[in-house]
Amino acid sequence: MSEAVGADAASGSLPRWEHFPHDADIGVRGFGGTIGDACEQAALAMIAAICDPADVRLKRSVEIRVQAPNLDFLLVDWLNAIVYEMAERRMIFGAFAVVIDRNAQGYHLKGRALGETVSRERHSPAVEVKGATFTELAFVEDRPRLWRAQCVIDV
Repeated sequence: MSEAVGADAASGSLPRWEHFPHDADIGVRGFGGTIGDACEQAALAMIAAICDPADVRLKRSVEIRVQAPNLDFLLVDWLNAIVYEMAERRMIFGAFAVVIDRNAQGYHLKGRALGETVSRERHSPAVEVKGATFTELAFVEDRPRLWRAQCVIDV
């Protein structure tokens, strides 16, 4: 299972996301020109495992903040914070905006998730995401201005 979306996914344009197979779980990858773009796309890949992000109405905004000592942990914390907010608010998100700062303590992500109350009829959730894992975790700059953020999500 490998599927991608974005400006022109077939040509590898940025930003974009994709899934990669992993036993009973699902691998998610986000690609972007910045670390923030890669985080946004990884979040969209996670949502796309549940439903089509394009079917989500962007009615409400939820602020999410996480901090971590490195980019790998930041990705896992970011995705798990999204899972928490979806469960706590009974929402599904369809778009994300991320700003990341770095200081001596590490990385600080300030994000915004946009979405609506989940509707089983309209969204037809395919799986329930339980959380992001450290399996196949990587947050790297594959080449200048091509960031890849990936991990396996537990479904």
